[in-house]
Amino acid sequence: MVEFSLWDILRNLLLAARWTVVLSLIAFVGGGLVALALLVARIARLRGAERGVGAYVQVFQGTPLLMQLFLAYFGLALLGLEVSAWTAASLALTLYTSAFLTEIWRGCVNAVPKGQWEASASLALSLHEQLRYVIGPQALRVAVPPTVGFLVQVIKGTALASVIGFIELTKAGTMITNATFRPFTVYACVALLYFGLCYPISAWSRVLERRLNLGR
Repeated sequence: MVEFSLWDILRNLLLAARWTVVLSLIAFVGGGLVALALLVARIARLRGAERGVGAYVQVFQGTPLLMQLFLAYFGLALLGLEVSAWTAASLALTLYTSAFLTEIWRGCVNAVPKGQWEASASLALSLHEQLRYVIGPQALRVAVPPTVGFLVQVIKGTALASVIGFIELTKAGTMITNATFRPFTVYACVALLYFGLCYPISAWSRVLERRLNLGR
């Protein structure tokens, strides 16, 4: 058994936590961009967009993230595409995130009264201008809580990337536990680090929500 001090455990977990943060940012930013494109396609009523985006959302919402990670890692290899655990985890989490954000933001846009659409259309605003100046700001106030709440879920969801060998916080915790045989100490530190990542985001969202409501 390797003798690790509490500081040794924390130091190694903090190093791994960097990759949890990076993977979460890639998934959230990449998923947000894909979700925005899908949402605009739906709102613009492009031909086949409603059915196609709906099917996309159902596939990624209706299947476990764990299975999506396996498919991204092993499925692409069967197609002759050798991908690293990093690439597979980023791809799977981005697609998974985009499906949920598309639905979250669609609900927020739908929450804007229909009269706002009609009023902006009467001013001869283009769809881009309607979304930017009229609909978007109103939908944003509604979107903050569920969007930030889902970001917290994405951070915690990165733990599943450990099953394909991606070394993030949870995987590092397992490796350190195997070396030290101190599971309670190690996983307590892992839990505290996840809490340290997620709680400030939730607190910031509440502050942002109050500011947006005051700006009405």
